[in-house]
Amino acid sequence: MKYETTVYPALPLVEQILQPWRTRIGPDFDGYKNHVYRMLHCCFALAPCTDEDRKKLIIAACHHDIGIWSDHTVDYLPPSIREAVAYLHAHHLSEWEEEITLLIDLHHKVRAIKGDLAEKYPLLEVFRRADLADFSLGLILGGVPRRYFANVKRQFPNAGFHKMLIKAAGGWFAKHPLSPPPFMRW
Repeated sequence: MKYETTVYPALPLVEQILQPWRTRIGPDFDGYKNHVYRMLHCCFALAPCTDEDRKKLIIAACHHDIGIWSDHTVDYLPPSIREAVAYLHAHHLSEWEEEITLLIDLHHKVRAIKGDLAEKYPLLEVFRRADLADFSLGLILGGVPRRYFANVKRQFPNAGFHKMLIKAAGGWFAKHPLSPPPFMRW
């Protein structure tokens, strides 16, 4: 079942959260920002979202990979969570800390998020599937309408995002060829 199929050229909260990171992210900024936008549009297509849900998804999406640049590491989930929590505290949204932390921590989970956790936080599986849709370049859409995803990709081009990921992960695989990267969850 599809939900939102509008392609928003800009979301003010995304712009507000990411703008202070522009210099730190540097040449990867457009690629990361476009990944955030593609992922959010996939979230909106996968589930009905209240205004509060959208705000949570935007905060989590803007921070979900930010540790790559804040701490220059492939083990980026802990620093990404740290940055998201700092944002929540600074904006008096601490009551969302558990959910935002889980959204970021589980977004690379291999298996679907089910059971009590999924019932308590239904956005977890939506977020996981949305990131997978974009990470897989649309090969695994997980319910996102193909035509809609194509429109989103046209509006928000890759801008080298996947090349950057391959380069960043390459060092990990060279040193640990038989170990999964630290951001993977089973």
